[in-house]
Amino acid sequence: MPYVGQSLKRFEDHRLLTGQGQFLDDLTFPGLLHAVVLRSPHAHAVLTSLEVTAARQAPGVVAVVTAADLEHVAAHIPTRRNIDADALRPPEHPVLARDKVCYVGQPVAIVVAQDPYVARDAVEVIAVHYAPLPAVIDPLTAMHPDTPVVHADLGTNGVLHVTSSGGDLEAAFAQADLVVRQHYQVQRLAPAPMETRGVVADYHPHDDRLTVWDSTQNPHGMKPRLAQVLGRPASSIRVVTPDVGGGFGQKGYLFPEEVAIAALAIRLGRPVKWVEERWENQLAFHGRGHTVDVEAAVHHDGTLLGLRVHIVADLGAYFLLSTPTVPVSTSHRLTGPYTTPAMRIAVQGVVTNKPPTGAYRGAGGPEAAFCMERTLDLIARDLHLDPAAVRRKNLIPPDAFPYRTPTGITYDSGRYAQAFERALALSDYATWRARARQQGPTHAPRIGVGVATVVKGTGARTPNLEEHARVRIEPTGHVRVYTGISPHGQGSETTLAQIVADALGVTPAEVQVLHGDTDDLPAGGGTSGSRGLIAGSSAIHGVLQEARQTLLVLATHLLDCRPEEVVFQDGRVYAHSHPERHLPFARLAAAAYDEAQVPPGVALGLDFRGSHTLPASPYAFGAHVAVVEVAPETGAIRLLHYVAVHDAGRIVNPLLAAGQVHGSIVQGIGQALLEGMVYSPEGQP
Repeated sequence: MPYVGQSLKRFEDHRLLTGQGQFLDDLTFPGLLHAVVLRSPHAHAVLTSLEVTAARQAPGVVAVVTAADLEHVAAHIPTRRNIDADALRPPEHPVLARDKVCYVGQPVAIVVAQDPYVARDAVEVIAVHYAPLPAVIDPLTAMHPDTPVVHADLGTNGVLHVTSSGGDLEAAFAQADLVVRQHYQVQRLAPAPMETRGVVADYHPHDDRLTVWDSTQNPHGMKPRLAQVLGRPASSIRVVTPDVGGGFGQKGYLFPEEVAIAALAIRLGRPVKWVEERWENQLAFHGRGHTVDVEAAVHHDGTLLGLRVHIVADLGAYFLLSTPTVPVSTSHRLTGPYTTPAMRIAVQGVVTNKPPTGAYRGAGGPEAAFCMERTLDLIARDLHLDPAAVRRKNLIPPDAFPYRTPTGITYDSGRYAQAFERALALSDYATWRARARQQGPTHAPRIGVGVATVVKGTGARTPNLEEHARVRIEPTGHVRVYTGISPHGQGSETTLAQIVADALGVTPAEVQVLHGDTDDLPAGGGTSGSRGLIAGSSAIHGVLQEARQTLLVLATHLLDCRPEEVVFQDGRVYAHSHPERHLPFARLAAAAYDEAQVPPGVALGLDFRGSHTLPASPYAFGAHVAVVEVAPETGAIRLLHYVAVHDAGRIVNPLLAAGQVHGSIVQGIGQALLEGMVYSPEGQP
């Protein structure tokens, strides 16, 4: 029985649940120093003075650094510029604030001490004087002529503009029987991974080698960015990722603290650790933050004719790497799984005095799906149609694939209607809808039924379509697999081991999956954009084929049989027509390291490396149905029933796949009912 498709429990769990995991804050080194960051209490203010003498003189303090100390050591944080924007003027995030601060929580100074408590006490004696400035909080008024400009050198708060269109939009609206208009708020959210951000840096001057341990989703991406900002060759930097307690997009990119701690380790010649407090995490980075206006032109039977959309994205005070990509991704994905003959989307990204935004759980997909699905509900309401019927009418049919949307995305394949109907049947949608319609004007709890669909790209976009892998089979038969993905809760150690076990005929227990060290592989794309399994396993599959071919040549030599007769199964290798001719897999592996047993033309050893590039990001489909109960007098909500159906292709581990869906549903409920980062007019969270 193949291991792929089995619901194996995660190999990682015993280690993690018994406290044997090693997270960033578990790391310790001789001579380790601890860093604490002084942060701005103001949303927008001039730094009139910054006095650190008392902090530097405090017992146990090793260093106190400000922007002036890092001026010739580190550059600003880089951002993406290749996003096909019509206009892009990104305000780059400084490592430490120099002349002014632009959001509550912005790093101003860093204290390094022998002990984290000493460092925290020293932060309290730094004397900072601020001259408050008017704060820009409302993204809709950020472009008004009377609104202050956050960054005078840019001359405007409008820093991103993108327009995408396709089809004859004017004709679509002229033919419409109904035009539905709605204004949507997609609130800011704090990703809040269980483990906050953290970094340890250590520098060895004798070989000019900087090692950075980072709670990141992408160690290979971190390495060149650190090299760029620090002005060092990438070859002099090693990035290692220990266990990571969640990321959700927040840990996919370079932050000011990571640069500063690395620079401090080089300057002080001692390892330096910084671990973020929860309140700091809440103020450092947010997802979402979009205001969306949608106009939908439809026929009387619910057929979509055209969409006109305007998005204002609250990008915060500065750009991090993914800041400009999310609103662009939202615009690309607004069509969802529906045939949309004509569309025009305008995106306006504005600067405000709030923390930077970027990729968070879906990175544009949830923003787009919420607006599109709610619009379809309004169409159904105004036309007195069932919401499921409106969706059914507009789903892209199977014979239309590959389907290119008006926004330029190509969906490779899909049977959307099949999964949609399955969700309706499993949820008993018709019965719940009938029950909801029969409710009278009473004070009893009300029943509501929601339905939504989504299209999700997997593997992200260029350049994240490439992934690297290495497979090394030891003389003992033990298999080590090195992958460029860097998981933080997905169970990749288990799923990848299942794939390797099937390919080599061993058990998953004989496979060790390693990740998160830039010295093990030349490159890697990390884990984001739902790329972990599809990109990681594709790269490993290619390397496994090379490994199998070498093992096949060796097996035919040792078993004296034809290549097509060789079978790898149950930890042994045998000839299909002569099963008595067999070898334990471990003996075959050992033979590969023995010159006397290796046939001519075959190199000694079993160490294989390679990469794989997805030709394009494939798209998956999902349909969800939720039944909720609402108490009219209190607004209290109970979730009565929830069904999710995903067209996921071949599932490697159903147990882990279900766990991913459970987690995402809970995170979605959080956004729908509970969460939001709210700011006062003065910019205070």
